Amino acid sequence: MLPVFSDSRSWRPLAIPLVAMIAVIVLSNFAVQFVINDWLTWGAFTYPFVFLVCDLTNRAFGPAAARRVAWVGFVIAVAVSGLIAPWRIALASGAAFITSQMLDVTVFNRWRRASWWKAPLIGSLVASVVDTGVFFFLAFGGTAVSWLHLAGGDLSFKAAMAVLLLAPYRALLPRLQTWAPAPTR
Repeated sequence: MLPVFSDSRSWRPLAIPLVAMIAVIVLSNFAVQFVINDWLTWGAFTYPFVFLVCDLTNRAFGPAAARRVAWVGFVIAVAVSGLIAPWRIALASGAAFITSQMLDVTVFNRWRRASWWKAPLIGSLVASVVDTGVFFFLAFGGTAVSWLHLAGGDLSFKAAMAVLLLAPYRALLPRLQTWAPAPTR
């Protein structure tokens, strides 16, 4: 069993990031099936929010909690996505997601003490490159879909979103204590 699941600590404080992560992944796995043009799918508009959720979780609870959210999000989202998306997309999404999330946590941690914007921006950008390559190759490689074009458009959009999502990241920083409410007695 993965150490992330064997921990007996309460999962309650992670409810908000878990629900957010699962919702974004499932929505993105559905949306990625709909191509807008040669360079973009609708999933490009929703998926970058996984990096926002991961980075806020990392900032609020630390890297161990961010990894826990990623692993649980991975398991639940792949299972649910398997019901709403073709198996190839669900598996590609899972592989890309868990690889990029672990990378995002690591890179974020490396930069966490720098200016408030460096850790989420650098972590999201580095993880987006890996996520995009793994996902589009596994989901569409060997098919009639022009996955290199889609990957290029997707990565460009993720880079732009990494910058744009700095605004909600910054706005939510002072409110992160609401993610971890005081325990009830």
